[in-house]
Amino acid sequence: MSLLIRRLLKLRLGKSRRSPLLLLLSNGFSSSLTKEQTPPCYIDSVEPCEPYKAGLGKLVRYSFNDKTRIELEKKVRGELVYNDLFGTVVTIGASNGWIATLNGKDGIMRLQDDLNPYASYTDPKRIPLPPLVTLPRCQTQIVTNVSMSSSSPEDEDCVVAVKFLGPQLSFCKPAGKSKTEWTNIKVENPCFYSSRVMFSKKNNVFHILGAGGHLMGSWDLQSHKHKIQRLRFENIPELTKPTNEFMDSCCTYEHLVESVTTGETFMLKQYKKTGEIVKGVAKMKTRNLMVFKLDNEGNAVYTQDIGGLVIFLSKSEPFCVPASSSGMLPNSVETLDSCEHGFVDLDDRYAYTSIGGSNPAPFFIPPQNIDL
Repeated sequence: MSLLIRRLLKLRLGKSRRSPLLLLLSNGFSSSLTKEQTPPCYIDSVEPCEPYKAGLGKLVRYSFNDKTRIELEKKVRGELVYNDLFGTVVTIGASNGWIATLNGKDGIMRLQDDLNPYASYTDPKRIPLPPLVTLPRCQTQIVTNVSMSSSSPEDEDCVVAVKFLGPQLSFCKPAGKSKTEWTNIKVENPCFYSSRVMFSKKNNVFHILGAGGHLMGSWDLQSHKHKIQRLRFENIPELTKPTNEFMDSCCTYEHLVESVTTGETFMLKQYKKTGEIVKGVAKMKTRNLMVFKLDNEGNAVYTQDIGGLVIFLSKSEPFCVPASSSGMLPNSVETLDSCEHGFVDLDDRYAYTSIGGSNPAPFFIPPQNIDL
């Protein structure tokens, strides 16, 4: 509740709030077709329901347009959000409203729309991916994240990318005409071992950032070319010595996100520090965040102004939307992790976050298209 009050105060004290709209351009680069879109949301919890022995629960959705939690009639298996419930299926990532799961019995990775509140309630889609192939001196049990080149893996041209902890990066086309197989790449540079992969609709390539954000790798699956680009940080603010020392003591996470409405690409440096320790487990809290705007020449220019956009950071692939689409706070970043939820106002770079509670499904779901 306190986070909601802070958002409302920010909106009233000088941040322009436009009237909520549900109509956005479906593709800001190449399409003039207008589609109705749902507001950003996430699954707050799963409430147990009958039959209880089946481990089923009803989705509880939090929507950003009306700031309410609503229990839906959509039922899902609890193991999709509580990974230790049966110990068989583990949710390892999400992209565009699809979750990626790994079955401990058959070792098959699947893409599922069970946690998408706008997908079918009675006919969930579960798309198996090819058996994983582990490259020499690599592993395929721990996943960094999952990315998709389109909104649905059922699209014929959709490419799914999986970044594993370590050197391996794998791609496949679930709905391709030919037999689906993984294309596996071994990234030799250790600075990419813990990196996350993202798809750029603007450049039609997959990107990954090296640790520290000084290098960016790009993979073009059509031309089968890849390159490593060095990024140059510019306009970095002068910080006081105590601030520098504090940020140096934090754990740093780098994220790439692209706006389909403006065509801009941003790199975010998220600084997290232990907020509290519960039963021997450290709960991390966002303490600072820096945003850099990237250009094609490799310049990363620091900025505190992303205009009317809102960026969403979670365990899902990051995305951003116009704040006006859901009456949200512009020039801000929403954060969601397994034990943290909050937002960062880029005007003052202050992180309004709370920890302590558990977020069983820490995946922001981007707006979903509804054909008119």
